[in-house]
Amino acid sequence: MPKLVPPHGSDEVKPLLLPESDRAEEMKEAETLTKVPLTSREVSDVFMFGMGAYTPLDGFMTEADWRGVCADMKLENGVFWPIPITMSASEELAGKIKVGQEVALTDGESGEILATMSVDEIYAIDKEFECSNVYRTTDVAHPGVQKVMEQGAYNLGGRIRVISEGEYPSKYPDLYLRPLESRALFEEKGWSRVAAFQTRNPMHRSHEHLAKIAVEVTDGVFIHQVLGKLKPGDIPAETRTEAIQAMIDNYFVKDTVVQAGYPIEMRYAGPREALLHALIRQNFGCSHLIVGRDHAGVGDYYGPFDAHHIFDEIGEDALKTQALKIDITFYCRKCYGMATGKTCPHSREDQIQISGTEQREMLSNDADIPAEFSRPEVVAVLKKYYAGLKSAG
Repeated sequence: MPKLVPPHGSDEVKPLLLPESDRAEEMKEAETLTKVPLTSREVSDVFMFGMGAYTPLDGFMTEADWRGVCADMKLENGVFWPIPITMSASEELAGKIKVGQEVALTDGESGEILATMSVDEIYAIDKEFECSNVYRTTDVAHPGVQKVMEQGAYNLGGRIRVISEGEYPSKYPDLYLRPLESRALFEEKGWSRVAAFQTRNPMHRSHEHLAKIAVEVTDGVFIHQVLGKLKPGDIPAETRTEAIQAMIDNYFVKDTVVQAGYPIEMRYAGPREALLHALIRQNFGCSHLIVGRDHAGVGDYYGPFDAHHIFDEIGEDALKTQALKIDITFYCRKCYGMATGKTCPHSREDQIQISGTEQREMLSNDADIPAEFSRPEVVAVLKKYYAGLKSAG
């Protein structure tokens, strides 16, 4: 039987979460160490390390890895990696830590100890260099750039040992799948060609069409939603999950779709983030990543198909997981159905362009959402959520 794609840069998935039998002792030791508070993005990265989604990394990047990733999308050892995974500290805190020291990494909001770290390097960071390379802009209005500019002046690089997965396993017991678990599930289903669909929004008709195109050419689709911190106004995971499941139950053939979630926080790095999403899905066992219009973009910082083009700019051996590139999708009145720019010959006047932002505005204003825009079962779930917001307000 054909096999799943191998993990990225490794023969096996490398979860950095300690075995449960070792966590109490590690926590006891961590309580005696210097505490380094993490931003929400760094917290999500710790959880990604813990589950093995960042295979083959052993921890936060050292200077050579950081610089190589920013400039050339390569780690020091030559392995492809498109976005730096780093942890920062203020000048004051960095000055109290020495190379070789063990530190405890804590959630900057709750104070919970999440991991311990062996500090291999302490290095100053050039934030403009990172942003201009990774985000293609140094404009602080870009949410990813803003995060980098708000970091401390120094990065700490070194191996980590993860103690906690936070609230994710208990909060999302049926949704939170680790890479080893998704791989086991795909093998159980007999899937070897799996297309991942990345989302942080409920799925409207355009999203559904993308997933159905993928179902036609693979064994199944892995609808993989963001559980990490979202932008203001985004719909929470519990509601998203219910809405997506309503769509799956009513509009997909049984056993062609798996819904799951993972703890990443979006960086909105457009093309580079599309590559990171493909790399992560390789670790989850997916052979393809659905890449539609403006994947992982924000505002007008990237062209609508920059995330398509970047897959053609990297070496053939960079990733095993490939982009399933799909044109802009819409409902066409003359075609009487969903179509793409490659399949519909009609004018824009005949096309109903479907936007998640527009759908959120319509829901906020309690406007009717046409069936060409979103499925009625999905709309019912979303309207219930927005009604709850109004009654709470």
